[in-house]
Amino acid sequence: MEDTPLKILILCTGNSCRSIIAEALFNYLGQGRVIALSAGSKPTGQVHPRSLALLKSKGMSTAHLRSKSWDEFVLTPLDIVITVCDSAAGEACPVFTGAPVKAHWGLPDPAHARGTEAEINAAFESVYKTLEARIKAFLKLPTGLDKKELSDQLRTIGETIV
Repeated sequence: MEDTPLKILILCTGNSCRSIIAEALFNYLGQGRVIALSAGSKPTGQVHPRSLALLKSKGMSTAHLRSKSWDEFVLTPLDIVITVCDSAAGEACPVFTGAPVKAHWGLPDPAHARGTEAEINAAFESVYKTLEARIKAFLKLPTGLDKKELSDQLRTIGETIV
């Protein structure tokens, strides 16, 4: 990583839960070292209320978070694109400016969790904790990695931190 903040786009199909949580966490934990954005291939148009409640409970601002299409970022120069759902990973993504490094950090969709309130909340908390651990691991990477090294590190983080 360099002195210039890395621009990271996190993709998910609906852009209401996982990608939104990752966007908030990257920006919060990255403290200006990264600029994270999120989007979906078929955005729901609203952020899941449990995602917002969870982020607020962790002390993060949610005022700027919204569900949006990946089309908004086609002309935005990006360094990294991370998919967090298996659907988005399998879709044909647009070509993004900057030839970003791509990675997949698949997670179950907490929006589909069923059960008691406690069980549903636990599904959101589990996704949050996994993303937090992965993002912290990413932020510990040395600066100056080339694209191949960065790609390898991102893949390892996604495969080993569950």
